[in-house]
Amino acid sequence: MKIALLGYGRMGKEIEKIALQRGHEIVIKASGKEVYDITEADVAIDFSIPSSAYDNISNCINNNIPVISGTTGWLDKYEDIVNLCNEKKGAFIYASNFSLGVNVFFELNKQLAKMMSTLEQYNISIEEIHHTKKLDAPSGTAITLAEGVIENTNKKAWELDEKTSEENIPITAIRTPDVPGTHTVTYNSEIDTIDIKHTAHNRQGFALGAVIAAEWLNDKTGVFTMRDVLNLG
Repeated sequence: MKIALLGYGRMGKEIEKIALQRGHEIVIKASGKEVYDITEADVAIDFSIPSSAYDNISNCINNNIPVISGTTGWLDKYEDIVNLCNEKKGAFIYASNFSLGVNVFFELNKQLAKMMSTLEQYNISIEEIHHTKKLDAPSGTAITLAEGVIENTNKKAWELDEKTSEENIPITAIRTPDVPGTHTVTYNSEIDTIDIKHTAHNRQGFALGAVIAAEWLNDKTGVFTMRDVLNLG
């Protein structure tokens, strides 16, 4: 399979290693404003920056190239991409996190939220820790976790740092050098605390999940998620 890497930073380089190990060919490595012909690729993997993601993804869809994106911070235009993909009969996957373990963690988070939904004595909070080069806060993964709680409880929204309403979920975003990503969902009461936590030890898990998603998407049409890729229900 011929892969275009749209974004050739640390994640792009890690994806390249995994893709080559799995027998694929990298035909495009775009890290900025390079001119390239996206039709040289069978599938594209976008790990760029928020200001570039929409143009990268729409260019792929307009040229009938399946594309997956792990770039966060551009989701105000997500529905526009969904509509374009449906109109062009393209193929697209967005995930806030492509790690296989994190996507299992997302499902665990939803199940725990359902079980805790009637226990009003517990306060819910989320903490995420990432490397200092991560541009957006909170992380897309933390937002996905918050949305999973909101879907299954009476919580209404999330907010960064300080909690201003009992109906909201506070997210604390910490930036520390050389941390690939740590996420903790906490239910705290006067009596006890329940934590669920995912700790990434390196970027290989994100890269592997991205390549597996690209392999899965290559011959399909539609808008999908990692739940579809991993058959999580």
